[in-house]
Amino acid sequence: MKLINPLCLAPLAGVTTLPVRELFARLGVALTHTEMISCAGLIRNNEKTFDMLRTSGNEAELIVQLFANDLNVLISGAEVVMRRCEKFSGFGVNMACPMPKITRNGSGSALLKKPELAFAMTRELKRFNLPVWVKIRKFDNDNETLKFIAGLAEARADNICIHGRTPAQRYEGLADKNIVRLAAKEFPGLISASGDVKTLSDIHEYLSFGCVNVMLARGIIANPFLCDEFFGVTRSDESKLEELFSLAERTREISGEHKALVILKRFAGSMLRYSHGSAEKRNLAMMAASLDEITKILMDNKSCDDKKPDKD
Repeated sequence: MKLINPLCLAPLAGVTTLPVRELFARLGVALTHTEMISCAGLIRNNEKTFDMLRTSGNEAELIVQLFANDLNVLISGAEVVMRRCEKFSGFGVNMACPMPKITRNGSGSALLKKPELAFAMTRELKRFNLPVWVKIRKFDNDNETLKFIAGLAEARADNICIHGRTPAQRYEGLADKNIVRLAAKEFPGLISASGDVKTLSDIHEYLSFGCVNVMLARGIIANPFLCDEFFGVTRSDESKLEELFSLAERTREISGEHKALVILKRFAGSMLRYSHGSAEKRNLAMMAASLDEITKILMDNKSCDDKKPDKD
């Protein structure tokens, strides 16, 4: 799978829904991910799990990211995806999530402690003749990280994304960019980067290491229009608001008013911080109880008049 540019939207629980993926496709990312999908839920015919498989013709390349603690469960879940999901480009396997609700049953980053199972999962997914992307976290020891990557490469993983924190760190501290640099050098053409991608310089730094892709995650929530900086696009605040309102309406259409309000607050709060500079307006938006209310707040610039921008 050859991508048109190196920017990818990482899988984010509660965020990378269909409307959000469509938004970032419009903004120029080459590839997106579904939320992390439970193979056990797919096998049980869980409707909420099936909702995560909804796709459209308005997306970029799409990776369906799965998690499981058992090889047979993973393959059975992948078979369900093949039957239920019409438009996707490959499978992802999550071996990175550090949260206890995922790791306590042996999924996510718990697979780092079971390398043979992790490699078998990767190898067996290749039976579907689709790209297999694997996301991992670093080990405490760089050599162990590189050894694990070598096993995934031997199992024919098409892309290995490294988040430069250990599972124990969760999302605290700084991501270790050096391990990403070492891996990209040792496994050319195979490594994608994740962790602390907040600015344009972070993107270029990872690419300078030889990474083939850069995953946009929490940094893209903090700055939803980071892609514009990469592509050299200048966008007005009005244009940004139009994109966010489109996101909200599309979310309301698919998932209802409450979900649309949550998503709009999540992205609008950061946009107000970086573009409008009004803490007062941001606070009002975060307290809004309906889409109509938050839309009125975002459209009304009077609260920003004659005020100096915040320095937060």
